[in-house]
Amino acid sequence: MAKEPISEALDLSKEQMGWVLSSFALGYALFQTPGGMAADRLGTRKILTGIIVVWSVFTGLTAKAWSYVSLLVIRFLFGAGEAGAFPAINRAVFSWIPLKERGTVTGINFSGSRLGAAFALPLLSVVITEWGWQFSFYLLGAVGVLVSILWFLLFRDKPEDHPLISQEEKDFIIKNRQKPSSEVKKLPLSVMFKNKNMWLAMVQYFCSNFTFFFALTWLYPHVKETFHLDAVTAGWYASMPLLAGALGNWFSGWWIDNIYKKGDYKKSRWLPAATGFALAGIGLIASSFMTEVNSAVFFLSIAIFGADMTLPPSWTFCADIGKQQAGAVSGNMNMAGNLGSFLTALIFPYLLVWDGTPSFFFYTAAALNVLAIFIWLNMDPEKEILIA
Repeated sequence: MAKEPISEALDLSKEQMGWVLSSFALGYALFQTPGGMAADRLGTRKILTGIIVVWSVFTGLTAKAWSYVSLLVIRFLFGAGEAGAFPAINRAVFSWIPLKERGTVTGINFSGSRLGAAFALPLLSVVITEWGWQFSFYLLGAVGVLVSILWFLLFRDKPEDHPLISQEEKDFIIKNRQKPSSEVKKLPLSVMFKNKNMWLAMVQYFCSNFTFFFALTWLYPHVKETFHLDAVTAGWYASMPLLAGALGNWFSGWWIDNIYKKGDYKKSRWLPAATGFALAGIGLIASSFMTEVNSAVFFLSIAIFGADMTLPPSWTFCADIGKQQAGAVSGNMNMAGNLGSFLTALIFPYLLVWDGTPSFFFYTAAALNVLAIFIWLNMDPEKEILIA
């Protein structure tokens, strides 16, 4: 949303903005695993509070960027500071959520980030128009600090320790959540990287993020410039795929739990994921042929609906095989996924200049989605990562 005014203020080209956007994704990717490991060791309450404070500070500092290099550094540190948030949440899911409800809860969790982005696009377009792009970053930073305070006050790492829930509910959670490993040990990177499930989870999540990160970075300028829209109208159109993504998370999470309750553990993970990847590929290819904004955004919405369908099974899978080390396993997967985000943010403007249209990018993303379908057919949620 702020790409255009920032580019104008700092005299940046599209290619330079690609590096700015990808610098965030690179910082975010590189610190995923350490963030997840920290959550496993120190608890989600402390780690996520710190993460939200750090990302809020760097959100505000973005408004102080005075050059291309300073913006690159700030966005990289922003990404590094935010890394570990979702792995930490996934560790909390292991402790708090009954196994038969894990898909739904994971879907609701990720839908929040999509809904936030969807509502922010048209709202921030007004804020930027009225008060400038710098003010929008100050505002978002302040909201983040407030959220961190609320999180620290209201959350506990274990349901057993929470003073505001009944003993009956605590007993229900403890009885129905996934049973922990008999002995809690540190999970070395060497063990994770030797595990087939871990590698498969990483590669398929790379494919997923390659599609979705386009919606967070280049979708708005793509829609605005391709169909010659004003800022506010483009914001509304760009929010539609993000809303579809939220729906994809909800649907996939519900579907996971519905299949699981029927007794098919493996199918409850791979079928929603494979369906999502198929829809993402179809939506991307179809959108590349559209010459009118409504039809183009409709098929892009199908693509993002499908891409977001892959999130609940992916993160549920990490909790399945990681158990008490769900933070570290999730961080590893999310690290690989955000290397996909890094490439998306970086190569889209270069491919656009090279090809003259976004079609080649959409074809590449569609091919990765097809690859991910076959990867999921070889993943097994019942094979825990064992520590020797």
